[in-house]
Amino acid sequence: MIYWWLIPVVAVLSFALTAALRRYALVRSIIDIPNARSSHSVPTPRGGGVAIVAAFTLALPFLGWTHAVSSDVLIAAGGSGALIAIIGFMDDHGHIAARWRLLGHFAAAAWALFWLGGLPAITLFGMSVDLGWAGGVLAAFYLVWMLNLYNFMDGIDGIASVEAICVCLGICLLYWLNGLEDLVLLPLLLAMAVAGFLFWNFPPARIFMGDAGSGFLGMILGVLSIQAAWASSQLLWAWLILLGVFIVDATFTLIRRLVRGDKVYEAHRSHAYQFASRRCGKHLPVTLAVAALNLFWLLPIAMCVVLLGLDGALGVVIAYIPLIALALKFHAGELESSASATTSNR
Repeated sequence: MIYWWLIPVVAVLSFALTAALRRYALVRSIIDIPNARSSHSVPTPRGGGVAIVAAFTLALPFLGWTHAVSSDVLIAAGGSGALIAIIGFMDDHGHIAARWRLLGHFAAAAWALFWLGGLPAITLFGMSVDLGWAGGVLAAFYLVWMLNLYNFMDGIDGIASVEAICVCLGICLLYWLNGLEDLVLLPLLLAMAVAGFLFWNFPPARIFMGDAGSGFLGMILGVLSIQAAWASSQLLWAWLILLGVFIVDATFTLIRRLVRGDKVYEAHRSHAYQFASRRCGKHLPVTLAVAALNLFWLLPIAMCVVLLGLDGALGVVIAYIPLIALALKFHAGELESSASATTSNR
């Protein structure tokens, strides 16, 4: 039996906790002060993503008690997500050296993969590929990249929240249409936890998510995608398609910065979405554009993969080509001064 009443409860709990965290941050002066690398101009409370973590995580024991979700999946998601949230919370309130953060990230990934059973065989251009232990290593790097790229992409009002909601609701639709209702509950609850927070984070944001929330979201989304891979290889490809906006922008930007020799662990504002928000002069159009890309471009391609038999890897290629073009158009990974000069010469 699925307890659907839990869905609004999680949303309301997240909403109330975010309000409480905002008051706490204001009283304790936990404020994000704009600087040269910021995409905002008004001092804003931060750390509100803890509400997402708490609302979602508190629901997990109940799901285990009622056997609504496999205990292995709950332990994988709950343990890895909690560790990432703790690391992010500590980093939000002080500073943890990059090497120790990365060690914690891989420990969380290893925990999740142990309980999920690693990475199953996947279908790649019509061929079944079982990577064995190498697949586990690849999956660990995938999870660590997911949580970090989500942190990188949480740079303007509402974008990380809108992306998570679009991806989760999109995959829920695909699960339902494919007759996999037993997989729906976790992404649906995650979407509701984020929705409660989004009320306070929608442009113009009254509180920011912080590393605890963004890293947690990236890890949980990654864990849920690997869980889906055990049900169907096509579902893993669907997850990668739905996450395309964030994966392409973050990966394209990272590669460009690595090639240029930048210190990639340092803060910057050279993602495509950041350039786009400065060109627009505000955050709302870019956040809404991300939602539109998810709804009108990525979701239909994911549906073709899951429901119509389109090869998953080919679907990813089709989905990503326009996103790469947008990354180029909005100078992802370029130096801000170079991008400004290029734009002014046009």
